[in-house]
Amino acid sequence: MADYYELLGVSKSATEDEIKKAYRKLARELHPDTNGGDAVAVERFKEVTIAYETLRDPEKRRQYDMFGDGGPRGQGSGDFFSPNFGDIFENIFGQAFGGGFGDGGGQRSARHGEDMETSINLKFEESVFGTKKEISIRLPVTCKTCVGSGSKPGTTPSVCRSCGGSGQVRRVTQTLLGRMMTTSTCDTCYGDGKIITTPCPDCRGEGRKTEERSYVIEIQPGIEDGATLRLTGKGPAGPRGGYPGNLYIHVHVEPSKTFKRSGQDLFAQFNISISQAALGTKLEFESLDELVEINVAPGTQSGKILRFKGKGVPNFGGRGRGDLLVELVVTTPKDLSEEEINLYTRLAEIRGEKISEPNEHGLFSKLKSAFR
Repeated sequence: MADYYELLGVSKSATEDEIKKAYRKLARELHPDTNGGDAVAVERFKEVTIAYETLRDPEKRRQYDMFGDGGPRGQGSGDFFSPNFGDIFENIFGQAFGGGFGDGGGQRSARHGEDMETSINLKFEESVFGTKKEISIRLPVTCKTCVGSGSKPGTTPSVCRSCGGSGQVRRVTQTLLGRMMTTSTCDTCYGDGKIITTPCPDCRGEGRKTEERSYVIEIQPGIEDGATLRLTGKGPAGPRGGYPGNLYIHVHVEPSKTFKRSGQDLFAQFNISISQAALGTKLEFESLDELVEINVAPGTQSGKILRFKGKGVPNFGGRGRGDLLVELVVTTPKDLSEEEINLYTRLAEIRGEKISEPNEHGLFSKLKSAFR
């Protein structure tokens, strides 16, 4: 084969865009659909495609510059330069041209089933530690009577006359670049290549029926509200034996009354009294999976946050856990008894703190007078 740079008409210092532009021009001129399948054009087209596939890839280009088209250590072109001509051309031009390279071009493929969505609800604890959930959903499944063929058992479909069984039709159109052949799905058989002459009585030729299916979903620990799970191939069956689509499951997590989540960390509030905050103490707090000891230091202020490492949410699909952060909230007592009022008043006097003077006409005084 000639030098790849010469085949494309570019210099050895050409950029990727220059190489792509040169290939586009040559490919349009040499494509078999443009030249009526001319053998010389086909061979030349393959050569420039191999050259393009090599030079557009930095690593392959480096290897080619060093060793030529034999590849390193004489490996040959079997592994190093083996492009799929149809894929390369379609990536450059889309589907403006048909197939025609002897690799299945123009052959029909089974239609895929649609994707389907559903949802599940999880308790907060289930989202943290994981669980298994069974879901039931109605969706198209392969017909058991015809095994997805769509034809009545004992009969066979006929070849579509419009496309000759290929599932595609080709049309020649006039463009600015000249006459080009475009390929589209056959309107008669919708790409199947066959016509059901005697439909299956159970599915009426569709090859699938709507039934209820149940799946057990394993929820990994740490999943978040709003996450979406994909069950590949568990969606609706494709028409007439086509591949099934995917089933997407949207996850909704019920909020917790105690905890708030931020990533893998959990936040909670814990109420302590003025006496506990002032004098200090040790208390217990119930986390999601065990009791943790709250060490309240003397003189603790409201808003103090204690961190407990590894007591948060497990990393979804990974190892380790986040942290639990507990905010200490100092609460002020209400509905004080007379003895408590006297004690707080005495404390205020000792600390030299200004407080309201006792009001003989206040509510407490009125209540005290009512019971005399």
